[in-house]
Amino acid sequence: MDPNTSSEITHKFPPFFQVHKDGRVERFMISGFAPPTVDPRTGVESKDVVISPRTAVKSRIFLPKINGPDPKKLPLLVHYHGGGFCAGSALDAVTAPFLTRLVSEANVIAISVDYRLAPEHPLPTAFDDSWAALQWIGAHLNGTGPELWLNKYVDFERVFLMGESAGATIAHHVAVRVGATPGPEGLRVRGAVIAHPYFVISEPDEMLRFLYPGSSGTDSDPKLSPKADPDVGKMGVDKVLVLVAEKDWLKPRGVEYCEALRNSGWKGDVELVENQGEDHVFFMFNPDCENALIVVQKLASFINQASG
Repeated sequence: MDPNTSSEITHKFPPFFQVHKDGRVERFMISGFAPPTVDPRTGVESKDVVISPRTAVKSRIFLPKINGPDPKKLPLLVHYHGGGFCAGSALDAVTAPFLTRLVSEANVIAISVDYRLAPEHPLPTAFDDSWAALQWIGAHLNGTGPELWLNKYVDFERVFLMGESAGATIAHHVAVRVGATPGPEGLRVRGAVIAHPYFVISEPDEMLRFLYPGSSGTDSDPKLSPKADPDVGKMGVDKVLVLVAEKDWLKPRGVEYCEALRNSGWKGDVELVENQGEDHVFFMFNPDCENALIVVQKLASFINQASG
């Protein structure tokens, strides 16, 4: 192979990735794998499981410290990580500290879905993987699913969705699909946390057009823009918590999302919370800062109140 071919850049989308002429994708945002463990401070235990042998999609489950031989079943938080659909992982060193703290604070079980990334797996693969993960979770309703922790500890009447940035876009899509598509009987999704959502506007998003062949990359695409989705009024949750940050360039899209929900005919409740002085997804990158701890407390309160 001509060495010039492998080094020539055909597409470049900083700070996320660039594509070489030979098809190789070079990512700039790599946080590194964090192995599952038992957190010594909180007692939260984590492990990785394969959701689909066909696609090799994995997830990481976080279990709070369990007391007693016959513990009360707990709510389940289904998490979708951010990263512009092309970076990040449920198994990385960014996701683990935040979810460990949230699981401990809220006393919930969390499962973070490691959906396949674009451009190697073009959109809508991430959306489809995330929906398939919820169906896999639903396979545990009768207590005979493939994952013991879900069978033994989860209350499937108290399920929540959460995502940050691109993961928030996915969480919204899954919430709408829950309401528009008949799902497993007995699986009740109570609420969704939409944090710093990466929805698109009227001007084409060139990176998304590359990651999502066939899409306009604009707010005419129903998977990327709630106001273009004819099913948004069917959103299958009762409550939505939207988080934005003062210095985040995506803040207006979170605010507009709240208005889109209120004007859609959806019968649920939406709450908007803004963190002053903070930037995009700060609570993931700096999970020990004061405002990140406030976010965790707010999410725990949201989950516990909506579980009642």
